[in-house]
Formats: sequence, structure tokens, C-alpha cells
Amino acid sequence: MSSAFQQKILESLKQVAPEINHGACRFETLSGDGSDRLFFRVRCNDHQPLIAIFPSHSSPRAMSEAHAAYSIGKHFYSCGIPVPEIFGFDHVSGLILCEDLGQELFHEYISSRSIDDPAVREFYKQAIAILVRIQLEGRKGFQTRWCWDTRKYDRQLMLDREAGYFYREFCNNFLGISADGQRIDQEFLRLADRAAQEPAEFLIHRDFQSRNLMVKQGMIRVIDFQGARLGPLAYDLASLVNDPYVSLSHVVQEELCLYYVNTIREHISLDKDTFLKGYYYIALLRNLQVLGAYSFLSQSKGKYFFMDYLKPALDSLTRHLMLPLGSEFPALADLAHGCAEKLAAVIAQKNH
Repeated sequence: MSSAFQQKILESLKQVAPEINHGACRFETLSGDGSDRLFFRVRCNDHQPLIAIFPSHSSPRAMSEAHAAYSIGKHFYSCGIPVPEIFGFDHVSGLILCEDLGQELFHEYISSRSIDDPAVREFYKQAIAILVRIQLEGRKGFQTRWCWDTRKYDRQLMLDREAGYFYREFCNNFLGISADGQRIDQEFLRLADRAAQEPAEFLIHRDFQSRNLMVKQGMIRVIDFQGARLGPLAYDLASLVNDPYVSLSHVVQEELCLYYVNTIREHISLDKDTFLKGYYYIALLRNLQVLGAYSFLSQSKGKYFFMDYLKPALDSLTRHLMLPLGSEFPALADLAHGCAEKLAAVIAQKNH
């Protein structure tokens, strides 16, 4: 980190945390996964470590994202949702200064254990309880003007930035393949039309997966929430249980979905069969979004870490399309099969 940038951080710290002795601060650069924001761990003498988050230098909407992270983070914390406590926000630089949750991602916790480990199952149940709190309590007092991206997960977003994202970034740009455009377009429209029928007045995180959950002192904590908006209940559940970083078996996914249904029914009326049918379509869209995102981040952003999860994500899509409701999407199933063959060749060439 350049001395000029360190000075910029210190100046912002003085604005948001004047009580800290800034004369002996040490900085550690942290990874941001798919985010272009800049993350630092700040240690100042005997003060507890803090996390400093700066807006991206490359995004023209970076300050809007920073304002969303601050406003939504403060709101979530006030609702009892276990996000990092925010200590300050510099409206000039966009710096957010917040609680340091440590270094253990839920993904890493799971990876070092078996999914059958009772502790892992308990953490999943804890995450589901938090999710229900976000969806129901988090929406109370939530202001859509805080949203920096879109205010609602709607049909147009499904078409442009999930189904279309998959086709552009994964099929065309990453694998270099195409399909019968008319058949695929018709199926994408059908998928979006069906998914858009799901009630969407709840609050969604929109990336509620194992690398956006952390484990601290035996508790799940939630990060990367600045994309929150209104949407359907099923979306974040699909993100959690149909997570390529973890690749849960279909049996475990079903178990967690039923646990979610039973948990949320303690608060609202929900028909299990109706919800699970709608969940199928929402989960299919989430799967398409993930493949588009991983392809874009690895190829266009040079974040090759994501390439390792393309095969698990595509395997998940293929299995999902083999379920009974998948018969509604034969062109997509054919395309997924062709993608699997091409991806296998790409991986083999990469490993050669």
C-alpha cells in the first residue's frame, strides 16, 4: 500500500473515529472476492482491530454502493441482524469503518469438516434463522431509496442479469458457444414470467451464500449486504442451499428447505407445496446468475478463483433441470449439456 493511500485512510479515520490514536496504525490489505471495493484491517495501538472499506476506484457508482452499505448496514444492525457494527462513515471519501469479524468464512469452516458434522448443520440452521429475520424484520422500516442497484428483484432483472447474464458471459464469452436463440429466449421468458409470480414484498440479501457468512465466537455473521432489495422469499434460500462453493447433496438441500419452511411458518402463513414449486424457478434463475457471474469475474476481472466453481455450478444446473419441473425447459437442458462438454475441454486444457 502506498504511503499516499495510507495517509488518505488516516485522514478518513480522523473524521469517523477521532478518539483513536492514529499515530501508530498498521494496515493489512484484505481480499474482497468478487467486489472491487478495497478492504483493510486497521490496527491502532491497543484499540481493537477495525475494518476499513473504501469504494472502488473503477466504478462510476461506487459512492452509491458505499452509501447503500452504510445505510443498510445500520438498519440491519438496529433490527438485530448480526452484521458488523458500523462505527463511522466518511461522506467525502466513502470510507466505512466497521467491526472486525475475524477471518473465518463459513465456507472455510464447512470445507474443513463434513456436512454431516452436527456443528455444521447447526450453523446452517442458525443461518436460516438469520435469513428469516432479514426477510421479515429487515423489511420493517427499510427504505428502497437506500438501494444502489435496483429497488426490487423483478422480471426485467431476471431476464437481463440472470438468464441473459448466463447466456452472454458463460455460454458466449467464456465457452464460445451459442444455441437456438429463439428457443432459449422463449424459455427464458417463460422462466421469468413464472418466477415473477412469486410474492416479492420481502427483503432479500441477494448473495446469501457461504462466503458472505462468517463464523465468530460460535455465531454466524452476515457481510456483503449492500445489494439488499425487495424480492421473493425463495431467492436467498436458493443462494444458501444451492451454493457451488459447498455443493450440498440434493438430500441435504431438501432437508434445509423444509427446515426453512417450518421456521418461517412460525411467523407467517406459508403453503409448503406452493412455496417449494416457486422455489424451483427462483433457484434455477439463481443458478444461471452464478454461472454468469463466475464467468465474468474470472474472464473479465481476472479473478481466476471463481473459475474453480464453474463446474460445480454447472453440475448443479444440470441436476436441477433433471427434476420434474425441468421438463419445461428442454432447450436450456440441451444447452447445459453442450456447456458441460465444452467446459470439460476447457478445464482439461487448463490442467494440461
